Amino acid sequence: MSLADLFPDGAHRFQMGLHPAEPGSFFAPRDPTGRILAERQRWLAQDPDRYAFLDPEAAPLLAAFAHSRSLPTSLSLAALGGRLEPDVLFLAPDATGEFRLRGGVLCFPTGWALRDKLGGTVAEIHGVVPGLNQTLGPAMRQMLSRLRPGQAWQRSNWGLAATAELNLHPALGRPVPEPPVRLDRLWLRVEEQLLMALPGVAGLVFAIRIELPRLDELARDPAAAAGLARALRAMPADLAAYKRIATIREPLLALLEP
Repeated sequence: MSLADLFPDGAHRFQMGLHPAEPGSFFAPRDPTGRILAERQRWLAQDPDRYAFLDPEAAPLLAAFAHSRSLPTSLSLAALGGRLEPDVLFLAPDATGEFRLRGGVLCFPTGWALRDKLGGTVAEIHGVVPGLNQTLGPAMRQMLSRLRPGQAWQRSNWGLAATAELNLHPALGRPVPEPPVRLDRLWLRVEEQLLMALPGVAGLVFAIRIELPRLDELARDPAAAAGLARALRAMPADLAAYKRIATIREPLLALLEP
C-alpha cells in the first residue's frame, strides 16, 4: 500500500479497510539490520512484566500461534516476542461470545499499556476513540465472530508522532506533537494490523507492525501530502484532540498546502 492510499477521498469516516492477508508475508523478517529484534529483546529483558503478559487460561492461544509460525510451542511469551518483528496480541471469546484481550507481547505500543487493557472487550478497548464504536462496533463484532481458522485480514491505521521511537509506552513520557511545527520533526506513525483466526483453538491473534516515514519525506510525494492534508481538514475536532493533532493541525496544513 502506498502512503497516499492511507487517506481515502471525501469526508472523514471510520472504515474497516480490510483486505485478505498472507500471514507468512506479514510475519516474515523485513529488517536486515536486526535492530528491531534487538530493541524488542532489550525491552523484554528490561521490563518483561510491562511488555509481555498472558492470562494462564490463554496458554493454548500462544501454543497455537507458535505452531502456525513453525516455532517451538514450548517458547515462552517473551522468547516468542523477541523472535518476531511485529507485536502480537491474543483475544478469546468469553461465555457470551464477546472477544476479550487475554494478553500478548506489546513492545511498540502507540501510547497505551497492555496491562491497562487486559480482559477488555474489543468495544471497551476502542471506547476511548471518539465515534469509533458507534460507527464500526457492530461490523467489528460480526467480522470477529465469522473468522474461520487460518483466515487472515489486514488493514492500516495512522497517526502523527513527535519522535521516531518505536516504543511509545505512556510510562516513558515520550514527546507529543506540539507547536512549533516542522516537517522534519514529525512522523507519520502507521500501524499495519493483521487479524488472524488461530487453528485448533477458539481465539484470534492481532498483530501490529509500525512504519515511521518522516513528514518531510512524505511531503515529497504530492499525492500523499494532499491525502494527509485532506484527512486533517476532515477530521472531527474530538478525534483530532484524541490523536493529539488539534494544536498542530492548522500550522501543519500550512506546510502541506503551501
